[in-house]
Amino acid sequence: MRSTSNPAFRNLPRDASAHGQYGPNVGFEQPYGAPQGQGGVPGYGPGRPGTASADRPMTVDDVVIKTGLSLAVALVTGVLTAIWAQSQLVVDGAGRVSGMNGALLGALIGGLLVGLVSSLVIIFRRKPSGPLTLVYAGAEGVFLGALSGLFELFLPGIALQALIGTAGVFIAMLVVYKTGAVKVTPKLTKWIIGAVAGVAILMLVNLLTAVFFGFNPLRDGSPLSIVFSLVVIGIAAFSFLLDFDQADRMIRAGMPSQWAWYAAFGLMTTLVWLYLEILRLLSYLRE
Repeated sequence: MRSTSNPAFRNLPRDASAHGQYGPNVGFEQPYGAPQGQGGVPGYGPGRPGTASADRPMTVDDVVIKTGLSLAVALVTGVLTAIWAQSQLVVDGAGRVSGMNGALLGALIGGLLVGLVSSLVIIFRRKPSGPLTLVYAGAEGVFLGALSGLFELFLPGIALQALIGTAGVFIAMLVVYKTGAVKVTPKLTKWIIGAVAGVAILMLVNLLTAVFFGFNPLRDGSPLSIVFSLVVIGIAAFSFLLDFDQADRMIRAGMPSQWAWYAAFGLMTTLVWLYLEILRLLSYLRE
């Protein structure tokens, strides 16, 4: 399979026989010929009669519905948690925030850990799971909602701005992909993967220097941190192209419809990353 910056798509099965035989289908772009075996996604032959509905070939509608459902879960849990979070802050006599209740801290840490564990299980179990994908979406909704609630208290309206920005970037990159304005080539794929790896290394180094030396140049609100956030947002945006391309290849290869949950999970991870980075950038600019 063609490489991707999103770990959700790296462990897709390479053995076509594991899922039966399917004919080519239509993906995000039209029209397609018979693309069996192209792009590293397993190819499938003529369909077999009597296949269960769960094993029917995956379609664009499957990806849209699963992604929409996952996004709805994240949004609902996020909004409810954000509203609740603002009531969990400790305010002193002067009306200043002096801390947070343990429940809010638990929501932040719990949402982060549950999201991390569920994502690792999805990535390494090599099998799609609707319930696990929804658990991941809900956990990330709780984590981002709690974080957004904190930001909202000090910077009113920032969460909505970040949400609109995330939606705008997603729609823009979908249009770019569908119109073919930017083609997902092996060269572009390698560039994005390298950029993601580079950003991850920089973030890790920055975290270590912040913990051990109190030096946090990439996350302290300085001009350098603003530039860094803009670069990360750009990389996250281009990562959507790889997510769309991988989902497209899964569809064209005729993978079973249940794998739409895997595509939905891949898109959700990029959406979560993008929202978090836009929220961070807006906080720098508004401060």
